[in-house]
Amino acid sequence: MEITHFVNQHPLFPPFPPSLARIVFALGCFWGAERRFWQQNGVYSTAVGYIDGVTQNPSYKDVCTGLTQHAEAVHIVFDPEIITLTQLLKVFFESHDPTQGMRQGNDVGTQYRSGIYTFNEAQQTLAVAAKNYYQEELSKKHSLSITTQIKPAPEFYFAEAYHQQYLAKNPEGYCGLRGTGVIFDSDTFEKSIKMCATLAH
Repeated sequence: MEITHFVNQHPLFPPFPPSLARIVFALGCFWGAERRFWQQNGVYSTAVGYIDGVTQNPSYKDVCTGLTQHAEAVHIVFDPEIITLTQLLKVFFESHDPTQGMRQGNDVGTQYRSGIYTFNEAQQTLAVAAKNYYQEELSKKHSLSITTQIKPAPEFYFAEAYHQQYLAKNPEGYCGLRGTGVIFDSDTFEKSIKMCATLAH
């Protein structure tokens, strides 16, 4: 297993510099999802793996059976002084269709579900608020409900070496990511969060 990122040579595994933060996103096939996040300025490292299942140390083959109940996911390490969690949530919601349940497009199965897995209460609160905001935006154009699960991060199991940064190693490889076309306006969202906080006091 490689221990450094194929694109930027940063570590794949902890410990990471203490000034950095972590979040895990699931949004369909993890190959394209990982590429979307390593391209963001301020993202220090990314790795793909499996999360929120019932089997310890599952293999890709195990996960594809659906029996382990894991989601394919991307572990993201980022510098909040450069890229905020709100900006990452914008990428997350705009990069896939969060209303499809156990699928993304032609990819069908439990491992393709949408999920946000948080590491502290502040992340959890912001993620829930972002989901609610994006649902309002979606509802202006569609009658679909977001199925994204949001929960404290259970154990993340790193995927096999050949999956890590797959589309950097195989530029013509498969990427099934398709968004809804609905914009997540991060400025409007931030203003709504501040207004809610003000009203709460």
